[in-house]
Amino acid sequence: MASSFQQLLEEVNQGHSIRQSIYQKLEKQLGKNKTVVAFFTSFRFPVLMDNQDADMLEEVLRSSKMQGKEVVLLLNSPGGEALAAERIVNVCRTFSADGFSVIVPKMAKSAATMVCLGAKKIVMSKTSEMGPIDPQFLIHDDRGRPTGYKAAHEILESYNDLIDKANKTKGKIEPYLQQLSRYDARDIRSIRSAQQLSESIAISCLKHGALEKFTHKQIKRKIAPFLDPRHTKVHGRPIYYDVAKACDLKIELHDVDSVTWGIVWELYMRLNFFVTTSASKAIETAKDSWTSRAFVGEE
Repeated sequence: MASSFQQLLEEVNQGHSIRQSIYQKLEKQLGKNKTVVAFFTSFRFPVLMDNQDADMLEEVLRSSKMQGKEVVLLLNSPGGEALAAERIVNVCRTFSADGFSVIVPKMAKSAATMVCLGAKKIVMSKTSEMGPIDPQFLIHDDRGRPTGYKAAHEILESYNDLIDKANKTKGKIEPYLQQLSRYDARDIRSIRSAQQLSESIAISCLKHGALEKFTHKQIKRKIAPFLDPRHTKVHGRPIYYDVAKACDLKIELHDVDSVTWGIVWELYMRLNFFVTTSASKAIETAKDSWTSRAFVGEE
């Protein structure tokens, strides 16, 4: 095990060149006119999928001379901004006229799941994970120190529960008012807007892609496991291929022992190690690479 780790570390230090042959091998395995572009953001370092990523993705695809080719996005990310996800979908569709595909080697969560919903096909194994698209917000304590993330529905349910109890209480309502004072009405409005935005982007992506034959209401009903927190109970719970397929998404399931998935997994291991030790983001093809380095002190 130690020797394997050391080998990976040495190869990471060689940079993008060591992964080029794996991209080429995967493109050959997928068939003609496919360009694999990896989009990895770290699960270790505090980075989000943001608007700049769409620009860098566009630059990487421009240098790959995409005429007549299909974008195959190898995606692994904890997520980020909903609008960034929408822009990334737009970039992928622009450079892949007949629609793009997504490969989820391990985890594409939150806003990364929204990118998956914009694809014409999602390639997964039985261990690949997507997740709910309900937004998360960084919570601070009374001293302004960050204490972690909470899902939008948890904040809204807590707020609505206090409002409901205060309205139904016939005696002293001061305890409820004291708790409600911790909420800013403007924040509650912003959280509701963020929820609506995520839902709108997801439905729009599918309406103009994999579920174009269905109405907006039908799509919302079909993808309820991604939208309704009651299905997953908590934000971080995985949505596996079987649930995604039951939503009428176009899922291509690969056996973990297949040749194709073996190549996907090799590329995943190298890229995931890279964004866990040396970088926080990596967007690359066989021809070009853009990375954002991990700053010392990020945890």
